[in-house]
Amino acid sequence: MSQPPSWLQRTPNWVWWAFAPILGGLAISFAGYKAKVRSWVVGGVALAIAALILAVSSNDVGVFLWGAQIGLAFYIKKPFLLRTYPRELPLPDDRHAIRAIAATRSQIDINNCSKDDLVRGLGLPIVYANDIEELIKDGHLFTDFDELIELVGIPEEKVRQIAPLVTFGYYTSKEVDVSWRRLNSYSADELTTIVGLDANVAQKIVSERQRGQYQSVLDVKRRTGLPLNAYRQAI
Repeated sequence: MSQPPSWLQRTPNWVWWAFAPILGGLAISFAGYKAKVRSWVVGGVALAIAALILAVSSNDVGVFLWGAQIGLAFYIKKPFLLRTYPRELPLPDDRHAIRAIAATRSQIDINNCSKDDLVRGLGLPIVYANDIEELIKDGHLFTDFDELIELVGIPEEKVRQIAPLVTFGYYTSKEVDVSWRRLNSYSADELTTIVGLDANVAQKIVSERQRGQYQSVLDVKRRTGLPLNAYRQAI
């Protein structure tokens, strides 16, 4: 048994209705209504009205408009499919397609979303969604895409794929005392006794901090040269 075409390969029924002489422009209006594109709605109605009027006085122009509405239907077919791409379907591999889909959706805030958003909305495997949820529960707020790669282990290609759909919010209410931001305020002794860092690691973090506060976990790594495992219990 053959598999049904993927969403982006299908031809919606309204495209075939666009073949109807004179009134086929209404099919384009319907597509505009479904995709929430006002110009398609207006253009389709205009085509239908013009075709109806000119069909009486000019067969040649009527035929031209009929061909135009068919051509327009196929021209907007892909944009229509991208704008109506169902949330429950896995994201396509094409980055350009994902950008088009992202333009029609609200971005997903990694720091303030549900596990369902991560799995269904971004197409992340459940193991990554669980790790993100656990880190946020422990007080970590993600600040950039590199953290998703290095802290969670999401492949770089996947991160680049979902990037247009993702944002990173900052929430003061989630700044609990177990956040990595302790690295900006705790003394070397506190990092050693409270957090449990090695004394040399704690001293390195505090010394480098004198040049300015750390902006993210990966900023700590870049500036201190310390591996993440050296201060993982702080994040």
